[in-house]
Amino acid sequence: MRFSSVIEAAALSASAYAASYDTIPEIKAYGQHFFYSNNGSQFFMKGVAYQENFAPNGQTKPDVKYVDPLADESKCARDIPYMKQLFTNVIRVYAINPTADHDACMELLAANDIYVVADLSEPNLSINSDDPEWNVPLFRRYASVVDSLQKYKNVIGFFAGNEVVEKNDQTVATAYVKSAVRDTKAYIKSQGYRQSLGVGYATADVPSRDELAHYFACQPEDGIDTSIDFWGYNVYSWCGNSDYEASKYGQRVEFFRDYPVPVFFAEYGCNEGIDDLGGPTHRPFTEVAVLYGNMTEVFSGGIVYQWFQSENQYGLVDIDGDDVKPEPDFTSLRDQLLKVKPTSTASSAYTPTNKAPACPTQDDKWTPKASPLPPPVNPQLCSCAADSLTCTIDSDDEKSYGDQFSFICGVDGGEYCKGITRNATTGDFGALSGCSPKQQLAWVANQYYMAQDDANKASACDFEGVAKTQSPKTTGDCSRLLAAAGTDGGGSVIQPTGTQGGSGDGSGDGDDESSSAASPNSLTTPFFFNFGQALFVAYAVTALVSGVGMVVL
Repeated sequence: MRFSSVIEAAALSASAYAASYDTIPEIKAYGQHFFYSNNGSQFFMKGVAYQENFAPNGQTKPDVKYVDPLADESKCARDIPYMKQLFTNVIRVYAINPTADHDACMELLAANDIYVVADLSEPNLSINSDDPEWNVPLFRRYASVVDSLQKYKNVIGFFAGNEVVEKNDQTVATAYVKSAVRDTKAYIKSQGYRQSLGVGYATADVPSRDELAHYFACQPEDGIDTSIDFWGYNVYSWCGNSDYEASKYGQRVEFFRDYPVPVFFAEYGCNEGIDDLGGPTHRPFTEVAVLYGNMTEVFSGGIVYQWFQSENQYGLVDIDGDDVKPEPDFTSLRDQLLKVKPTSTASSAYTPTNKAPACPTQDDKWTPKASPLPPPVNPQLCSCAADSLTCTIDSDDEKSYGDQFSFICGVDGGEYCKGITRNATTGDFGALSGCSPKQQLAWVANQYYMAQDDANKASACDFEGVAKTQSPKTTGDCSRLLAAAGTDGGGSVIQPTGTQGGSGDGSGDGDDESSSAASPNSLTTPFFFNFGQALFVAYAVTALVSGVGMVVL
């Protein structure tokens, strides 16, 4: 199906439009709603998820090369006219290359009154649900995405995590995502970027969804902003011709009625159980009338999953080169959206009254301690610490680090590893727990080395050829950062200053369109640090029995 008006519109260049990403009114979160900054009218999301190679619910296949959806002007020009048939005013992108040029696509989007919500992670550089960390590579990735997109006024904000908790035993990971929210918001503020840029989280429809919503909106630490600015809900409970009760939409409305920040469907559009309607590509989108009807008092619209057709059959369009072929559910969605007229509220007539909820209490289903959170990630501290050591790591082969971590942290009750401990259940975190694996191993190796007597020091910094001695140095602001961290690393972390993004670890480098999911720091520090001292012994025994080739001095 092709439309002459669409093709003509696609041929227009960005310069032909009056609007631009410099002049488009910002969207601001105020209380429970979004508003246009220029006139105070309410903003309801009518969006699509716009990313190739992404599976249902924003998941990806390992080692996938992602395609930056904002880096190819020709593709944006091809797709935007079709998006406008769906009244699209926002797209969600899951992974961008921060080093690419996004000006052309962002200008085309702004010219068509389309905003962007961008995930900060990329396929294989994100917070791991089963072995979570918030560390230097991740922080640099997040900061680089913020640096890349902050200048565009049609960027509403960012997701610090997407469905990090999918199982009941993964709730501990939320502490690290909440820390990512805190540090990203602090970074935006420290760089003087516009205040309307928000940071949120997108959750799956999991049993712990209520606790998750409360946790990310609560403020457990006085004077530190750790709350999300908006809440995304990936929900696929309305399938076919369901209804308000069967889909449990009504329950969601009542739960979020007192929520302090805007809530929207970050993904929706179930394509299961509709064989009688023609199959997966025949979604009727009957939920649209409800989402933009009696739900608008609480919800701010939603983002349909997804634009591009793929094996999962969620695509609204099938694309072959420059040819765009709308699927049957494209027409269904268009017709449903054509009929909606959401009841809106002007910001001048609205006074927020909802307060931040209490943090969930710990139990057998909710494991993270509300406070303290994992410390801020400060790349400068990590670099300063590495330079200040006498015994350092001479190998970049992270696969060889495991035995050394196990040995050092398995002797003397793990005292040498206090600085890298991370345990969100007890709230115990070392000041170096956010550094890279190489920096962390250097820290603990030096702690071990410095504890040895002079007779043994000659051989105490070898670790099977992984380590070497160096001349320590402390320059610039390092003395202040290291003093706060403490000689054993059990102190505090000072918030970083200056630009933190760039082409360093975790920036998602690649060509202008694609980047590999392979992370330059794919090894995380040992899993047992998440769960306290009990497993130190097990790893130490394993290391000694298997013959690490080291002697406890």
